[in-house]
Amino acid sequence: MRVVAVEKSVTATDRIHPYEEVYALIKSANYIAVTNCACRVSVAKCDKPKDVCLIFDGAAEFLVERGFARHISKDEGIKVLDRAEESGLVHTSNNSGDRASVICNCCPCCCTILRGRTQLKHPHAFEPSRFEARINDAECTGCGICADERCPMKAVEMREGAAVVDTKECIGCGLCASGCPAGAIEMIDRNAVPGVPATTQEMAVKVLQEKGRLERFMKVMRK
Repeated sequence: MRVVAVEKSVTATDRIHPYEEVYALIKSANYIAVTNCACRVSVAKCDKPKDVCLIFDGAAEFLVERGFARHISKDEGIKVLDRAEESGLVHTSNNSGDRASVICNCCPCCCTILRGRTQLKHPHAFEPSRFEARINDAECTGCGICADERCPMKAVEMREGAAVVDTKECIGCGLCASGCPAGAIEMIDRNAVPGVPATTQEMAVKVLQEKGRLERFMKVMRK
């Protein structure tokens, strides 16, 4: 999976790739369904909204037909995104440049994706977005909302009355920027932009290669 920045946190000039825009992911889908977040249902460590997991196209139809999801319109899908963002949930999607199959809206206490880093401390549990947060010291009022309420990774801390970002921990979700009442946070391109596989198949091959299992997988597929 890959983090997708909150749409309103990124300036129009930065929006280059459709797979980096959550609204574009919804608008390009032919069929959309919403279902409960399996992680928050099973772990239940917070009171964040559960009915915010978006599924697209074939997988969505499959789940709706079996009663595990509800078919919704594109406008309803955008409202789901807005509600998730207001609740401080992180948008994540499949890590490929083709059509999205899902947009999960994740919390750091329940969701398997974020817990890979918050609890297991695995640096490659998921890919960050290509953005990172930057504080404008002159505009920061020291309210602490970004550090105390919005950052799911605890990548922002208050020092001498001002917010400071640890860019190594920042996943580029944009929640700090969208929630800053002073508008003192902007999302900028990282120095090292994470690459995005062109297709889901390419991503799967890359994972198998990294795990040393591609040859075994191909043998199984040839049987």
